Amino acid sequence: MRKNKQIRIISGEFGGRNIDTPKTDATQPMGDRERMAIFNRLREEFPDARVLDAFAGSGALGLEALSLGAKQVDFLEKNKLAQLTIKSNCKKLGVQERARLIKQPEAEYDIIFADPPYDNPQYGLVEELVGYLKIGGFFVLSHPSEPKPPEFIPLSLISDRKYAAANIKIYQKH
Repeated sequence: MRKNKQIRIISGEFGGRNIDTPKTDATQPMGDRERMAIFNRLREEFPDARVLDAFAGSGALGLEALSLGAKQVDFLEKNKLAQLTIKSNCKKLGVQERARLIKQPEAEYDIIFADPPYDNPQYGLVEELVGYLKIGGFFVLSHPSEPKPPEFIPLSLISDRKYAAANIKIYQKH
C-alpha cells in the first residue's frame, strides 16, 4: 500500500484546491499535463453536462468536470479504498448533491471518462460504456500503448495524443 498523495484541481470553481488519492497501488492518478490537455480541449462542453467518471480512482476527472460547471457526475469505481477517497473528496469540495458513486451506469451521459488500469485495460467494459454516451457526446479514453483499444464503431476520433506512457483519445458520438 502506498502513502496518501494529493493532486490539485486545475481550473474552474475549485481550481488550486487539493484532493486526496487512494492509499492503494490499485489506482494511478492521471497527471496534471494530461488532465489539462483534456479539459482545455473540452472546456466549453462541461456547463450543465451529465458526466460519467469510470475507473474513477480519486475522482479527479469528475471533480474537475464539476469545477467547470457539470450538473451531475456519476463515479464508477470498484476499489473500496478509492470509493472512500471519492466520498471524502466530494465532501471536502461540498459537491455531494451533484456527485454519486454508482455500481452501474444508469443514464445517458454527455461526457464519459474511461481511465482503466494500464495493466488491465478492460476494453470489453470500455466498449460497453460507449453505449451510455448521448449523440453528440464525448468519450475520453486513457490507455497504454499495448494492447491497442478496439475501434468504437459509433464514435469519431477527434483527438489522439501521447504523453509519456499515457495515450489520450477523445471521441465524439454522431
